[in-house]
Amino acid sequence: MKVHTFEIDLDGRKISIETGKIAKQAGGSVVVRCGDSVVLVTATTAAKPKPNQSFFPLTCDYREYTYAAGKIPGGYIKREGRQSEKETLTSRMMDRPMRPLFPEGYLNETQIIAMVLSADPEQDPSTLALVGAGAALAISDIPFHHLVSAVRVGMVDGKYVANPSYSDTRASKLNILVAATEAGIVMVEAGAQQASEEEVLGALEFGHNSCKKIIEVVKQLVAAAGKTKREFTPHVINETLAAEIDKKFRAELTDALDTKKYEKLESYARVDALHARCEEEAAEDQKAEAGKLFDALKEKIFRDQMLDARRRPDGRGFEEIRPIWSEVGALPRTHGSAIFTRGETQALVTVTLGTKDDEQRIEMLEPGSETFKRFMLHYNFPPFSVGEVGFMRGPGRREIGHGALAERAVLAVVPDETVFPYTLRVVSDILESNGSSSMASICGASMALMNAGVPLTAPVGGVAMGLVKEGDKYAILTDIAGAEDHYGDMDFKVAGTREGITALQMDIKVPNVGIALMKEALDQAKRGRLHILDKMAETISQTAAEMSPYAPRIYTTKIPQDKIRDVIGPGGKVIRGIIEQTGVKIDVEDDGTIHVASNDPIAANKALQIIADLTATAEVGKTYLGTVVRIVDFGAFVEIFPGTDGLLHISEIAETRIKDVRDELKEGDQILVKVLGLEGNKIKLSRKAVLREQREKLKGKEA
Repeated sequence: MKVHTFEIDLDGRKISIETGKIAKQAGGSVVVRCGDSVVLVTATTAAKPKPNQSFFPLTCDYREYTYAAGKIPGGYIKREGRQSEKETLTSRMMDRPMRPLFPEGYLNETQIIAMVLSADPEQDPSTLALVGAGAALAISDIPFHHLVSAVRVGMVDGKYVANPSYSDTRASKLNILVAATEAGIVMVEAGAQQASEEEVLGALEFGHNSCKKIIEVVKQLVAAAGKTKREFTPHVINETLAAEIDKKFRAELTDALDTKKYEKLESYARVDALHARCEEEAAEDQKAEAGKLFDALKEKIFRDQMLDARRRPDGRGFEEIRPIWSEVGALPRTHGSAIFTRGETQALVTVTLGTKDDEQRIEMLEPGSETFKRFMLHYNFPPFSVGEVGFMRGPGRREIGHGALAERAVLAVVPDETVFPYTLRVVSDILESNGSSSMASICGASMALMNAGVPLTAPVGGVAMGLVKEGDKYAILTDIAGAEDHYGDMDFKVAGTREGITALQMDIKVPNVGIALMKEALDQAKRGRLHILDKMAETISQTAAEMSPYAPRIYTTKIPQDKIRDVIGPGGKVIRGIIEQTGVKIDVEDDGTIHVASNDPIAANKALQIIADLTATAEVGKTYLGTVVRIVDFGAFVEIFPGTDGLLHISEIAETRIKDVRDELKEGDQILVKVLGLEGNKIKLSRKAVLREQREKLKGKEA
């Protein structure tokens, strides 16, 4: 057994890549380590494609096993089940940079699997999975000829950090995952706290340079342990048939693709009719190839129109955004709602406000990750939104990915729990789609939250950018539609406020897009984002002053921590009694913060008063109306709050000397008493002081 291990130093944070020890029957196998995080990544491909295979079946799977963190899964079933949201998103991030770089026409089933074997309490293993995916492909026999790696970039105290720790990430203004080849960046996934375009560009450049360092080490790994790549010969097209189809169908197809002249579905119908005719008119043994060449002609026409004629399919200028209309408060019973429409893309976004009981419990490998999530954004894509029929099942990877992007964009402006103590669920249902429904979801979410009365720190808008590039010729497109996304070389989504970027997602199909081109795209995206924010402000520019009458009202109070037990009671008896008596919902936090939720302000105030009485603390010099609860020879015990009483000594009962307490008081009497002093848990009371004050006040009035 020959083991090869190589190490990379990223500004003091070391990553090692090892091969030759485990999982040797996979096509390519590496173990990536950073600190105590250990990730096994394998890449394997089938011997040959399945018969009549027409697409590239690449599968990427990332799994976080709980044993890696020394945990046993919660719940009844003590083994890992379906992928968590983080696992799904990481699987997508493994797929996105790799898929476009496989050779055109390669159709063998291929699978990349990343398994977290050990989890460092301060190091996110998901980034190591992408490093491993690039390395496993590089040393495998799979005909993948690019060297790809990835790094996460943070920004702490104004300085960029490679692969930041969990604590660094929490303090970071940026959290950007960059995947790149030596020639350029191929994928970006980012969240930010209203970062400027310059800060984001700096992070991208820093990330690309870090990827280059990893790739240099992967080259050494390939030289030491790389397998011979399989022979793969791309299909050679029939140039004569391609020329015939171009000559016969170019003019009609160019007309059919004109979405300024035809609506999307009509354009699709015309293109489909031409496609059917192309196959029908071809010789029997050339029908399948004729169909493929027709599809290739569609892409060629698109790119020729874009780069030579400088014309988009719908006739828009490169920076022109499709018409926008929107409205808020469209649904009567929801707590907040908005419809955002841009061209042929439409999102119906709703907001539901809940209490702490509605928070989502999350369990991950990250230490302290058994926490609760108070802001959720869910994205749904029903098939009718693109004029199709299909199964309505649970969310797929695409829906989860789009929802996570939108959630990250809006989360940056959601008020802190101390300002707005609600759990928030936002749902975006896509009703129409022709380009960037995730950005429409962000715009609609911002508007719906404002309509619900949520005091966002600023509205958030999003825009999708595109790129078409051949050699030195290129076109950067604002607000891309479906065809521009499909046939273009880059899909670049930017969301943010007027002040800066809150989320970024980029997928690039060519490995040579440089920083200068990205800067131009970011600057153009900012102009587009500001235009969209202006349009949103025409519909709603301020948070609604009043919340929906159907939304719960949450009232907050704070009590001393040592009084929490008085509110809870033995076995929760006291708090259950308050809830049964008033009908409210009560959440008690460890720091003594109490949230009372109810649609009835009278019931809420009653509950708050009960809590105040239960937790009240005596103040020296303050007068209280108390009840005599017990009489003894040396005085009486007077209850000034429920469950709290003090001693009224016999000498403090009256202004004159008395022989027997019972001559002045009896149990059940309500009397005014003043707090003279506090000695530990003992409260000293005086009735004499109150009587004296009353007498002096009366004298003052008579005088």
